[in-house]
Amino acid sequence: MNLKPMKELLQEAHKNNYAVGAFNINNMEFLQAFVAGAEEKNAPLILQVSERIIPYIGLENVSRMTEAIIKDVSIPMALHLDHGSKISSIIAAIRAGFSSVMIDASKKEFIENIEMTKKVVEIAHSVGVSVEAELGTIAGTEDGHTVEEKNSMYTDPDKAQEFVEKTGVDALAVAVGTAHGIYKGKPELDFERLDKIKRLLDMPLVLHGASGVSDQDLKRAVKYGVNKVNFNTDFQQAFTKRVREILAENSEVYDVHTYCGPGRNAVIEKAKEKITILGSSGKSW
Repeated sequence: MNLKPMKELLQEAHKNNYAVGAFNINNMEFLQAFVAGAEEKNAPLILQVSERIIPYIGLENVSRMTEAIIKDVSIPMALHLDHGSKISSIIAAIRAGFSSVMIDASKKEFIENIEMTKKVVEIAHSVGVSVEAELGTIAGTEDGHTVEEKNSMYTDPDKAQEFVEKTGVDALAVAVGTAHGIYKGKPELDFERLDKIKRLLDMPLVLHGASGVSDQDLKRAVKYGVNKVNFNTDFQQAFTKRVREILAENSEVYDVHTYCGPGRNAVIEKAKEKITILGSSGKSW
């Protein structure tokens, strides 16, 4: 496949002060839309699949669909496992051709997180695959696991430095006030904390739970050093909204192409919008 290790995409973003969109694949239409939108904007792209969706879509299916759709596309892309919680899932993704994996042991104790992440780094780096890890706990629901806002924990800058030094990860997801899923109120990001982490680590940082964060705050997060931004809910809402509109116009519609096609187009437009906000338009190489 014409895939690159995510590290290459993020190092370019880190050096040139922009962020790469990391978009979650939920079906074929989403995958087609992300590639089409990024190609139109001439932007690097991270395609990702969460561990939760694997039983539904299948790692091999994702890999083969991606291979078919990107074979004639020249923009730099990575295929990434999002929120991998098990070593077995990570190994399976690597064997399926993924160029990047995330080990999410953030819910474990600090030392356990380090030990598990270090093991994944050793496995993945031995075959040229990039690794993202997470430190701190983001509120909301992800992969069936819910973290109440009161139990969320922001990333400690000093611990982040120790974590990176001991694990050798390529990118670090930090908790600075975002949440997975739909926000109940306006998210308040801790930009001072983000700035301190970036200055200490001088490496690519990742923002999870970006759907629902204002355009202004997203641009500010990129300015303060975020180089990978994860979106999922925004795309699902855009797709579903358009499908509902089509079905409301004609309740007798049964041809899936009649509503999935417009749904895909809505995701293309949303992808282009996010790419522009992140400053990665025209950053292909």
